[in-house]
Amino acid sequence: MKPKVVISNQRFLLISGTSYSLVNFRGPLVQALIKAGLDVHVAAPGLSEDTNTRQQLEAWGAVAHDFPMQRNGLNPWNDALTLHALYRLMRNIRPEMVLSYTIKPVVYGLLAARLASVPRRYALITGLGYAFASQASGKRALVYQVVRRLYAAALNKADMVFFQNPDDDALFRELGILHKKVPSQVLNGSGVDMSHFTVAPLPVGPPRFLLIARLLGDKGVRQYAKAARRIKQRHPEIVFQLAGNIDSNPDTITQEELDTWIKEGSIDHLGWLDDVRPAIADCSVYVLPSYYREGTPRSVLEAMAMGRAVITTDAPGCRETVVEGDNGYLIPVKDVDALELAMQTFIDEPSLIHTMGRRSYEIAKDRYDVHKVNAVMLKSMEIAYPVSSSTAHNLLSSNSINEPTNI
Repeated sequence: MKPKVVISNQRFLLISGTSYSLVNFRGPLVQALIKAGLDVHVAAPGLSEDTNTRQQLEAWGAVAHDFPMQRNGLNPWNDALTLHALYRLMRNIRPEMVLSYTIKPVVYGLLAARLASVPRRYALITGLGYAFASQASGKRALVYQVVRRLYAAALNKADMVFFQNPDDDALFRELGILHKKVPSQVLNGSGVDMSHFTVAPLPVGPPRFLLIARLLGDKGVRQYAKAARRIKQRHPEIVFQLAGNIDSNPDTITQEELDTWIKEGSIDHLGWLDDVRPAIADCSVYVLPSYYREGTPRSVLEAMAMGRAVITTDAPGCRETVVEGDNGYLIPVKDVDALELAMQTFIDEPSLIHTMGRRSYEIAKDRYDVHKVNAVMLKSMEIAYPVSSSTAHNLLSSNSINEPTNI
């Protein structure tokens, strides 16, 4: 079969669930698409009010669109409005290609793209989230069943589905969410901009630990606070920082819990950070004790790019970032004892902070450079990318591709 050819000025629509992520997380991808000669449109809820993001996107040459979407919950009426709005948007701009990421944009974006007869449809699964995070029961079990069916309906006719770790790819195949005829590609996460997140000198003095996350139980925030409390009893000089806000997610940490940790001195709460680099530069070791179904946790990649050792869990997405004993430690999920021991190891052997931090940078540079990740994505979508053919081949061969099965 003759391969498809992407012609300059074809319209490409990128759909996100949050406006800020279009610049903060997908900015290099947007710029790569524009550099490839495409007429790039981007859409996200709240984009018309997010002036800074909209102006940055327009400065790059992208066209910004807003659409209504309720980020959490499964309200049929609100979700129908989202589907209809995306359908109308696509009928208006007539894109040749659509790429959606995060749950609702993937589900309703790809369904709308089919209804609007968009020729080429792609999905990026950046993590499975609340419904898949742990053993489902009660409300979570209901959400899981609904999300599973919606994913299956949306991805059934996709041209390619991108995953950020092999576990999520395998799970979608095992559960029948992703049909055997639909090809998939495993990427090295979202990548990290190594020119933006540069190596920073380690802070002087006792080790300083940092966790950056939405304040959810599934992110391991409670385990982090409990381990911090234990260590502070022995080492009151050790600092445990926590960045992030309380979320609308059903699994959120309560304000009462957070206030207790702050009052007892276990946690220094930094709140929401528009720029996480100063906080990472101020830490010795980055910690993410998540049992959330991460794609590949971006905060970990950013910390690695800045030369920080990492403690994270042996969970899908997280485990890909750490080579045990090389650039950090992998611990079992929900295991406070293991988390405490890993942090205590850095306190007892501070030289590991230097050696493992250096290895984190080397791994980030080799595997997770955002430009390498984007080159693989664009090649898979058959979009010409300004990289040598040999480099592109090497990049593509280093990532897992599951071709469709003919039956």
